[in-house]
Amino acid sequence: MSEQKLQNLFDLNRTQLTQWLVSLGEKPFHAKQIMKWLYHERVCDFDAMTNLSKTLRAHLKEIATLSFPEVITDKTASDGTRKWVFRYHCGNSIETVYIPETDRGTLCISSQAGCALACPFCSTAHAGFNRNLTTGEIVVQVWLAKKLLGCGDNGKRKVTNVVLMGMGEPLVNFNAVIPATDIMMDDFGFGLSKRRVTLSTSGIVPAIEKLKEVTDLSLAVSLHAPNDELRNQIVPINQRYGLQALLKACHEYVSHNAQHGGVTWEYVMLKGVNDSLEHAHQLADLLRGIPGKINLIPFNPFPGSQFECSSKNAISAFQRYLSDSGYVVTVRKTRGENIDAACGQLVGQVNDRSKRYKKLNRYEVEHS
Repeated sequence: MSEQKLQNLFDLNRTQLTQWLVSLGEKPFHAKQIMKWLYHERVCDFDAMTNLSKTLRAHLKEIATLSFPEVITDKTASDGTRKWVFRYHCGNSIETVYIPETDRGTLCISSQAGCALACPFCSTAHAGFNRNLTTGEIVVQVWLAKKLLGCGDNGKRKVTNVVLMGMGEPLVNFNAVIPATDIMMDDFGFGLSKRRVTLSTSGIVPAIEKLKEVTDLSLAVSLHAPNDELRNQIVPINQRYGLQALLKACHEYVSHNAQHGGVTWEYVMLKGVNDSLEHAHQLADLLRGIPGKINLIPFNPFPGSQFECSSKNAISAFQRYLSDSGYVVTVRKTRGENIDAACGQLVGQVNDRSKRYKKLNRYEVEHS
């Protein structure tokens, strides 16, 4: 049997793995056993899964596989941030970033090879778009990061949080992303709390509406502007799903689960674009009544960008206004900038087939 027909077990969450095994005539409980080997023990040799019968192990070797990308780059920044470039079999490469802190270790993973949303302040958008990643291609980023970091070995650094804030728009890849997050939060998978798995979206409203029916993981929204006119320019998906529809969907998402901690509103600080006190006033009015916090992100430059980061004084004044208005506001610390691992700098190597550069070029001409 050719490898193309083999079932990649990283593609299956526990429900899917159980159904697949039952379809083969196997017992449902084997799904838990296999997942413990894969995600707890990081064993990828079927022969080493010793609590499975020899017959099942032999069968798995014939019909299943565990597919891994090639690690083509492994860099560590001066602040301890670590970035990997993983190349998949199609030839596209994506980037995954680990950010160590005193009390946590956050892994930023990608959901697409490139991004088709064409936000002009993001380097991923300038790289174009090729395709969605599969569930297994998303999950394996966590698996490999934990292995390469030596997580669990002699008390070495751990991955305590996973954020889908890398390359791509996760909610455009809904059917692959949700099973992947299921595996992250499954006790037989990576065992992360739902408060420690965060999905970041630019605002795909129908998908947010659907999201509350299948999961209650943490939600972050790449807002970046306090009014439709400005957001239409710097977050083009707003032209399809405007702010009022987006806010309504987000409010319904957090209201659906009374225990939800609220939305994290991400707001990149762009000098002379969205950083005035009037913008802060509009933002305070816009978000009133929706539980959550605001995360101000200093813009991280990349080659070819026409934007500049807001000054420290402007960011401090913006933060102070929002705090005085009753919001919890943080300013994200820039990490990994010297290896292009900071927010908005991930680019990978993407065989672009989207022609999104036309939309980006149009923005740059209009604002030059």
